[in-house]
Amino acid sequence: MLLPVNLTLGAVLAALLTLAATVAALARLGRSREIAVAGVRAAVQLAAVSLAIGWVVKAVPLLLAFLLLMYAVAVRTAGRRITRNGTWWWAGVPIAVGVLPVVATLLLTGLVPVKGIALIPVTGILIGGALTATVLSGRRALDELELRRGEVEAGMALGLADRDARMEVAREPASDALLPGLDQTRTVGLVTLPGAFVGMLLGGASPLEAGAVQLFVLVALMAVQAVAVALVLELVTRGRLHRDGGEEKGLTS
Repeated sequence: MLLPVNLTLGAVLAALLTLAATVAALARLGRSREIAVAGVRAAVQLAAVSLAIGWVVKAVPLLLAFLLLMYAVAVRTAGRRITRNGTWWWAGVPIAVGVLPVVATLLLTGLVPVKGIALIPVTGILIGGALTATVLSGRRALDELELRRGEVEAGMALGLADRDARMEVAREPASDALLPGLDQTRTVGLVTLPGAFVGMLLGGASPLEAGAVQLFVLVALMAVQAVAVALVLELVTRGRLHRDGGEEKGLTS
């Protein structure tokens, strides 16, 4: 066991969470309350999942319901991070289109069995990666369009279609959402040993098997995130995903 589940672990976790929230408050980062709430929520949610996972993995209907819940939470989280208006639900498109083909391929090829104990963690990793890419690309694209609205209007004046003018401004900032995944893949084994690798080793797998699983996770994540970012760009530049006032600022079609 990597970490013993006891009072010492609880005390260390509480201290680390307090440290994170305190530093954010002292540095006036504006996220101290969010950090504290996120830590407490994570503890509660993981406790609930730990209790429920035993039932979920035994029945396919429960498994599918759990996967849909994971997806719904991801869509809500990503969408509301990008915008507060009614277009937030469009965040579900890049997450679904990025994750579903990969999961379907794994199931059809037999690399992952239709069993909760295997499907839940794999799908969760992919949904989490798509969520992160969707949020980062969506926020960066919309921020850049607001900041460089004059360039968008200039492009339109020169004859570019609305979507093309926005794409010229938003493409590069949105693509920055791929950097965390790229850096993790480039430095794996040299700087970090990610969770899948460590988990496989602790589960008794050989280093070769653990390395193969980790490589698959990293490559699959890059595929999922590339698809997610590409679709977020299309949604933003076509005005499907926007912020309040976007219509008046010429940021929607």
